[in-house]
Amino acid sequence: MRTLDRRRFILGSGSVAAVLAAAATRRASASPRASALVPGPYGPLAPVADLETGLPLILLPKGFEYRSYSWSGDALSNGQLVPDAHDGMGVIHAAGRGPRLELTLVRNHERAFSSPIAAPACYDTKAPLGQAFAPGGGTTTLRFRGRRWISAAASLGGTIYNCAGGVTPWGSWLSCEETVVDLSAYGGRKHGYVFEVGRSPQQTTGRPIVAMGRMLHEAVAIDPGTRIAYLTEDDDKARNSGFYRFLPKDGSGRPGSYEAGGRLQAARVQGIAHADLRQPAMGDLHRIEWVDIEDPDRDPGPPPADLSSSAMRQSGPFLQAWARGALRLARGEGICRQDARFLFVDTAAGTDAEGRPGRGQGAVWEYDPGAETLRAIFVSGSQQVADNIDNITVHPRGGILLCEDGDGVLDEYGIGTRLLGLTAGGDSWVFAKNSVQLSLDQVIGAGKRVFPMDYRAEEFAGACFDPAGEVLFVNIQRPGITLAIWGPWR
Repeated sequence: MRTLDRRRFILGSGSVAAVLAAAATRRASASPRASALVPGPYGPLAPVADLETGLPLILLPKGFEYRSYSWSGDALSNGQLVPDAHDGMGVIHAAGRGPRLELTLVRNHERAFSSPIAAPACYDTKAPLGQAFAPGGGTTTLRFRGRRWISAAASLGGTIYNCAGGVTPWGSWLSCEETVVDLSAYGGRKHGYVFEVGRSPQQTTGRPIVAMGRMLHEAVAIDPGTRIAYLTEDDDKARNSGFYRFLPKDGSGRPGSYEAGGRLQAARVQGIAHADLRQPAMGDLHRIEWVDIEDPDRDPGPPPADLSSSAMRQSGPFLQAWARGALRLARGEGICRQDARFLFVDTAAGTDAEGRPGRGQGAVWEYDPGAETLRAIFVSGSQQVADNIDNITVHPRGGILLCEDGDGVLDEYGIGTRLLGLTAGGDSWVFAKNSVQLSLDQVIGAGKRVFPMDYRAEEFAGACFDPAGEVLFVNIQRPGITLAIWGPWR
């Protein structure tokens, strides 16, 4: 039997309402089991040469192969150079079968002020300090057929810090800005929005979906039945972030339907105002409800007196949610749908050596829309178990895969970030490891335009599978490389 959180029960024992509040938040046991690092189902890792360049970029289990493509500095279809900072990514369309199966992916570029991406759709073209310092974020669209890459083209420009996002059920990509910078004083525009990127330039308008909120967006996942979108927020300075949902006015599920507006809401633990979920334990269970955000486009502001924060500002949506008792996470990251539930990451859940909340190694929450519950299904207590997990994806057969964005774990294979699988019991195992170390001779020999250096501590990002579950696509954010991995999946 799960036991009630003892402290909350004692503090609230004076009223029935408080007792019910305690029942809405449960800890699995007095000494909850911690997640562990366990051997993976595919055996040990070894260096594997890239089929494109011949370079040993990553470590993989026996039987797996990969091909790199669209490195930063390569040529796009319009002759422009591929932007750097490869981040979130998703497969938005699949056509054909077998060796003629052709896939379309959209990839984010988490860039601030830089040379702009010359895309057909561009949101903000103002360059306050010259063209080399324009809003440099956006997306590129990739095509893959069989075991080979076909093309890469610019698809959205004029945005800033496009971190993650999500695939829509109608075959487009939602790209999220992780910033609230305002360039209107310089003739530019406000930033901090979600943008829809279609399969074709005609379907990409470059218009922000204002009703989804102006905040430090991270990722989004959509319920295909209700068309409700669930969103994470990554306030890496304040370490106070909300969990949100967007109820669209237009539920037709067509490209551009979210631009018609809708209602933004934030999650609150039932009966407990300002519940702090930044220090979860395995199995923690919370029953939640939703509160309305009246003005999703409100400017950021200073945190209120009852919110412990060292940040100068919090997002407008978070401040409105907090005023209505919403819960707080540390730093929301990737989110994906698994069957009828949603899995999302808090990359900094836990505490550091000084006991400060929201500065740990990360956790995975499971949100059940039917039961309206949040449950902690994975909690990392050490760097070896998981080092600041970030993006998350699910294999079509149910397996969960996580990208690390930490400092690079030192283990039997050396130092480097990892791709981690999760067991059904909530433990982690290593599927792949970053081993990108480039000498000048290797860079020249491969015909690349990147700096020769050690990139092993750079993050994995944008992991996603094709609909058949045969190919895993993933990015190494810097120097900026996209990989397609295939092999004997179980």
